[in-house]
Amino acid sequence: MCLIAGGVGKSLKERIVKMIFAGKHRGEDSFGVWTDEGVLKSRNFSKVYEIPNGNIALLQCRLAMTGSKEFTQPFYNEFVLVHNGEIYNHTQIREYLENKGISFESNVDSEVILRLLEFLIHEKDMSYVTAVKKSMKILNGDYAVAFSDGREIYLFRDPIGIRPLYYSPNGFFASEKKVLWSIDENAIPVNPGEVVKISKGKVERFKVFNILELRDSFFPYERAKKSLIKSLEYSVKIRVGKKTGVLFSGGLDSSLLALLSSKYSNVTLYAAGAEGSQDLEWARKVGDMLGLKLKEYVFDISDVEEVIPKVVFAIEEPNPMNLAIGIPLYFATKLAKEDNRKLLLSGQGADELFGGYFKYLENPGLMEKDLIELGEKNLARDDKIAMLNSVEGRFPFLDLNVVRTALRTPIGFKIKNGIRKAILREVAFELGLPKEVAYREKKACQYGTNSQKILQKIAKNKGMKTKEFVHRVFNEVFKH
Repeated sequence: MCLIAGGVGKSLKERIVKMIFAGKHRGEDSFGVWTDEGVLKSRNFSKVYEIPNGNIALLQCRLAMTGSKEFTQPFYNEFVLVHNGEIYNHTQIREYLENKGISFESNVDSEVILRLLEFLIHEKDMSYVTAVKKSMKILNGDYAVAFSDGREIYLFRDPIGIRPLYYSPNGFFASEKKVLWSIDENAIPVNPGEVVKISKGKVERFKVFNILELRDSFFPYERAKKSLIKSLEYSVKIRVGKKTGVLFSGGLDSSLLALLSSKYSNVTLYAAGAEGSQDLEWARKVGDMLGLKLKEYVFDISDVEEVIPKVVFAIEEPNPMNLAIGIPLYFATKLAKEDNRKLLLSGQGADELFGGYFKYLENPGLMEKDLIELGEKNLARDDKIAMLNSVEGRFPFLDLNVVRTALRTPIGFKIKNGIRKAILREVAFELGLPKEVAYREKKACQYGTNSQKILQKIAKNKGMKTKEFVHRVFNEVFKH
């Protein structure tokens, strides 16, 4: 995980320095800057004022997760590249490219993206945009990428939009809106599966991958179950580390991830909620059932009031619902940081893929719409909050193989006799989750943790409606 940023313009040094300090919280291990006038990489952030000036720039602030901690991006030679995220099949791609005679300068997964692009552009004679399109069908991971030929910058995100990325009409880009705001630029999301081309005085957009392209003929029931089990087990396996955390509520999704990940890793569960809240009580109960260590943060009104500005700073919008969801997420990731667990699995995406929300009973067609919008509505929020605590969230349900399985699973298998996520519940039970957990109906996070109720109480104590209060905090945090 990290910050990536940069842009095209005249004499960029002052703006690049501001962007580094505005986004440093995303990666405090080191920074690297490439411009058309030179390169500077350092683990000492006091050296940022020594970066070279220039008219085009790419930068990274790194939180080291995969590969050597000694290596800092950008990668640069003919092309320059910075990457935020993880490539889970980088070993296989590396082996393929090495067999084609391509050499690597590091063991960092990000370099695989650059060498793959170079191979497709030169060996396969593809345009830059076509090479990105082909790469998206090869890369298995969560990624936001910027690369340049020294004249123009190309931006792209993975087809789900797991890692955030924004650009401005004036030719700058960054992992978070606030980084662009720091240099008085507007922030527009790079859409999932999209390429944004930045050149002097011009921004162009190309849609190259629609997640719904993964649809195909529907599976019969037993084939759908087998495919779901196989793809989800593999997805969890490639996302765990030696020590893995799970964002835990005792619900179906997080409990299934806890069960599966405990086969491959030393797992700790992290839960947050007000005392007496449903999520906290079930987290304790299910943690005992699974025999896994649970660490919990029990928050009260004073705790919530203290962290509201921090969470608003992270989510970058005056949205009461996202704030209420973000509060327990902030406390859970804070626990993980204190426990030195940089990697947390999250159950995001299961509801959209398997029919978890009540609204799908009436209109199941909303599932695909919500999946397409998931990146900016939910995943960007979770990424930014986790990064406040230098923790990386990973989302096994959003692996493209799991998504493909879900899109090939008929609605009638997902919502059956009024039971939402029916096929996922049956699979969870067959894999060993207790029946009362697999078939439990769970409240949304903001209600299950009581964070919504506490937020409303804080606003009321200040004589305001919740929406008015959140807008005021947002304006104070960002001086709008």
